[in-house]
Amino acid sequence: MTKQCYATAGLVEYLLDHAREREPQSVTVSLAVTPAGELDVTDLPEKTPVFTHFYVPEAGGSVNAVFGMDLGTPAGQTKGRFVSHPNGNLDVSKTDDLHAVVFVAIPPWDRESLAAFDRSGRRLTLEVLDIEPPEELL
Repeated sequence: MTKQCYATAGLVEYLLDHAREREPQSVTVSLAVTPAGELDVTDLPEKTPVFTHFYVPEAGGSVNAVFGMDLGTPAGQTKGRFVSHPNGNLDVSKTDDLHAVVFVAIPPWDRESLAAFDRSGRRLTLEVLDIEPPEELL
């Protein structure tokens, strides 16, 4: 039985656009979830995690360079990781920073060239939801 994974359409489009803009360099982005009960979706159990947010990879970059700490990503709050593979390998690689869920994208950077995997490298069924995440205050 293949496990299901959910992400918002807006997040998916941002990630694909970001990978396209950074090509030929690879991209790594931390991803966070929101429980389905906090979203405008009725056909999922309330506690189902939906990937809704990302943490800007460059945030905290100067502190990281000086002190070696990643302050751009809140500790323990990211359940997933997005990585781009400009070389065209739509699979988890040994050099990818693994999380519970790893999204991998390849050129031409469209939804058909995006897949989700668990930390063991098994492919997940990815469902893209056309919903908006809740607004967050800075």
